[in-house]
Amino acid sequence: MSKTAKKILIVEDEEMLLDLYLTRLGLEGYEVRGAANGAEGLDVITEFKPDLVLLDILMPFVDGYEFLRRCKENQSTKDIPVVIFSNLSQKSEIEKGLSLGAKDFIVKSSIPPLELAERVKQYFFSHP
Repeated sequence: MSKTAKKILIVEDEEMLLDLYLTRLGLEGYEVRGAANGAEGLDVITEFKPDLVLLDILMPFVDGYEFLRRCKENQSTKDIPVVIFSNLSQKSEIEKGLSLGAKDFIVKSSIPPLELAERVKQYFFSHP
């Protein structure tokens, strides 16, 4: 892994999906870490210091909205960009995520893993 590899934290409670996205983004050359819920994600983000967080919303212990709220309140994590990656697709859910500080909201069911890798790549090109 190159020293310049972008670091991505994926916070996702569905183990199969987490493994799939970790593998796909790892193959693209990113340094990736996973967290199985928001509480674990809060621990990992402060230690790992990712360049981007892909965040599910519906999770046990600490949901995605609470994770996002706590990240944006924490001085050491407030500037880390978070992209919500959820199956929630109602306008109110998307607006809530964006109002809490998410940079984008991607509906999981509308994007295959390979296309997610492309979206992440585009994100890094447009937000160096």
